[in-house]
Amino acid sequence: MAKINLPFVQGFTAKGKPFYYFRKPGCARLRLPGLPGSPDFMAAYTAALAACAPRNDIGASRTAPGTVAALVAAFIGSDFKVLGEETQRTYLTYLNRFRTDHGDKPVKGLRREHIETLVLAGKRPSARKNYLKALRQLAKYAVKNGWLAVDPTDGITAPVYKTPGHRTWGEDEIAAYRATHPLGGTARLAMELLLCTCQRSKDVRMLGRQHLRANGALLFVRQSKTGTELKLPILAELRTVIDATPSAHLAFLTSQRGAPFSAKGFANAFRKWCDDAGLQGFSAHGLRKAACRRLAEAGATAAEIQAWSGHLSLAEVQRYIAEVDQTRLAVRSANKLATPVSN
Repeated sequence: MAKINLPFVQGFTAKGKPFYYFRKPGCARLRLPGLPGSPDFMAAYTAALAACAPRNDIGASRTAPGTVAALVAAFIGSDFKVLGEETQRTYLTYLNRFRTDHGDKPVKGLRREHIETLVLAGKRPSARKNYLKALRQLAKYAVKNGWLAVDPTDGITAPVYKTPGHRTWGEDEIAAYRATHPLGGTARLAMELLLCTCQRSKDVRMLGRQHLRANGALLFVRQSKTGTELKLPILAELRTVIDATPSAHLAFLTSQRGAPFSAKGFANAFRKWCDDAGLQGFSAHGLRKAACRRLAEAGATAAEIQAWSGHLSLAEVQRYIAEVDQTRLAVRSANKLATPVSN
């Protein structure tokens, strides 16, 4: 029989006659009439999909219409899904808190002063900022879909505060990590992939042999945060580590279970690998900054660094290379000052 391309449809032949069934885990088995593509078949198939659609949000059916709880449930089941994995995880914390504290209140009564006094007042700067980001997305959805006429978060500003950010790895930290984690192990490969590709950990943990291009000379990356597509040269030091690390999986980095790392699993594993090397306070993202620093110290322009990092603007690149080794650049440029300049 020809292969059935419709999800959850299985075909069987009995006494030379074909039969088709809708089979989806957690749903009742249903025989579909006629042949795939016929009106009766497609109508029954569509109805089966609708009847077995997953619930977008636990408890959504028990929320009162028009309430904050109903709005949050609707948002989580629709526009929320297009956000990035880490963004969803962060926003969900605050959306659930908002629903728990104010879920029974009517959405149409929501005003700017309620957001400021009931929701954000007394929060720490970082919590207030993230809470407001989550509520802005919720309010945007509410206005777009007719729950609200005016965005209650409009005009509310989060406090401006500066943090030192992720610590940029120096050559001493890189050497200490390499000394602790030898060639052939996942810990070493993880660090070299981060350092030699200049990518975020969420993208590095998904890289694999299927992303090799030009006979293995280039590595294709589609950044999950921005959608930017890059083709990066594979540095000799990275090639050495990849070749020295055995793997039967397509992904370069796999957990002890032999599967690609989850976001949380990779973060926990890398934290332990750093601690083992005595590098408390250093992170995977600090290696992205270190890669930018190394490129700058090697004389790469901001545009050349951007070609590696995939940042959307040169201003972002400048922030990343703020910790360039000033002494090294000054010594390297001394020859320029010593060279006579012709008129």
